[in-house]
Amino acid sequence: MRFSQRIGKKQVREVLQLDSIDAALYNRLWNLILNTLFAKLEQLTQKDAQAVCDHIWTEFFNERKDEAPEYYTMYDSDFRAYLKAKFFDIMHWYEIYDLLEFISELDSKILHTEFMEKCNYVLKRELSGYRLIDNKVIKTTSEDEISAIETAINDSSAINSVNIHLRTSLELLSNRENPDYRNSIKESISAVESICAIIVKDDSATLGAAIKVIEKKYRLHKALKSAFSSLYGYTSDSGGIRHSLLEDDVEVTFEDAKFMLVSCSAFINYLNEKIKHNISAVD
Repeated sequence: MRFSQRIGKKQVREVLQLDSIDAALYNRLWNLILNTLFAKLEQLTQKDAQAVCDHIWTEFFNERKDEAPEYYTMYDSDFRAYLKAKFFDIMHWYEIYDLLEFISELDSKILHTEFMEKCNYVLKRELSGYRLIDNKVIKTTSEDEISAIETAINDSSAINSVNIHLRTSLELLSNRENPDYRNSIKESISAVESICAIIVKDDSATLGAAIKVIEKKYRLHKALKSAFSSLYGYTSDSGGIRHSLLEDDVEVTFEDAKFMLVSCSAFINYLNEKIKHNISAVD
């Protein structure tokens, strides 16, 4: 994670791309189109390649067929220049996803370049909040998830230990070159341990012991306590997340790490509100 992200100048929603596409994702998606759509057109006859381009021109862009640009080769193509200009200079971020859907559908019926699978790899690598499923773009990161992380990070700015753990978890999760999902989960749960220790005023308290105190003092619902204790058990017992790896340990994925960051952020937000409410009630 770059300096601007670590100090909060780059927002969480820009890291986990939900309502925008950054330059890196734009470039990777364009390269994907070159390596799938246009590479396949190179293998077709000129007549068939032109037919595919005409189909995109008329059915996606709704342009007049008699004005369609010509396609010769990948490196000598009016159509490629037209699509590139549209892609980078004219289309909004959400229209890019429309195009991905259209190409994916076309690919599954005619081109067969495994576009959807390759596209999902790019989207995952660049932390897009969307994936292609059955040739349709599906949101995989919600506004509520983004908001939970943002709120926890912003509200913990005065609590150094909690804030550092949350930001480190996000950093490890969002490192596009070398993501560390296992340690991202460790940092997420450590953020919860930190705030619980602060609440019960015992730096040596384990999460389990601290939650028992919080349950009694702040009337924490037993079902909620049980649910979070189970999550803590997952980090302690499953997949070697907080211990040395074993041969049969389960691989930790982006989805696992994101879920834990969102869940831990939401729990921290809940505890903050719970404590504020109790203080207000006493006052």
